[in-house]
Amino acid sequence: MIILASGSPRREELLKKICAEFSIVPCDTDEIKTADNPKNLAVANAKLKAETVAKNFPQDVVIGADTIVVFEGKIFGKPDGERGAFEMLKKLSGKRHEVITGLAIVTGGKTFTATETTEVFFGEMTDEEILNYVATGEPLDKSGSYALQGGTAQFIEKIHGDWSNVVGLPLYRLRLLAKSAGVKL
Repeated sequence: MIILASGSPRREELLKKICAEFSIVPCDTDEIKTADNPKNLAVANAKLKAETVAKNFPQDVVIGADTIVVFEGKIFGKPDGERGAFEMLKKLSGKRHEVITGLAIVTGGKTFTATETTEVFFGEMTDEEILNYVATGEPLDKSGSYALQGGTAQFIEKIHGDWSNVVGLPLYRLRLLAKSAGVKL
C-alpha cells in the first residue's frame, strides 16, 4: 500500500495523476523550523512527515513532501494573518522567487529523498489587487501566501520548471525518486 503523509487536497489531487491507489494519513508532528539552507529544510520536513507516519505502517510505502517559498534567501512560510499575506505578496510583486519541495519516500526501512526547485516570476501587483486577493482568504494557509492554481494565476508572468512543484508535489521528480527506491506508483 502507498500512503501519502499529507492532508493537502492539492497533493492528493496531484498524486492521483500518477498513482491509482493510495491512502491519506496526515502527519500531525511539528515541523522543523531551521536548517543550514532551504533545500535541506524542505527535505528534513519531508523526511520527518514520511518517517513519522511510516512508524505506524512499516510494511507500506510512505511519501512525504514539504514545499517552501524562498525570496532573496528568506523562507516565506504560511502568513501570519491577512497583514502578513499582504506583506509577503507586496515583496513578491514584480520579482522572481523560488519554490522548493523536499520529497521523502520510506520503504523497507529506508528513506529516499530528493528536491525540486521552480522559479516563479510575479508581475507587478497594485496594493488594491493584493488586498482583493487576500480578502478571498485563499492565501492564508499557503506558503508564500499564494496558490498557482488559484487567484494569483493572473499575476504570475512565467515559471521556469515544474508547475506541479509550485502546487506542492513535483510529479516528475517523485516518479524518478520512486523508481530509484524500487517503488512502482
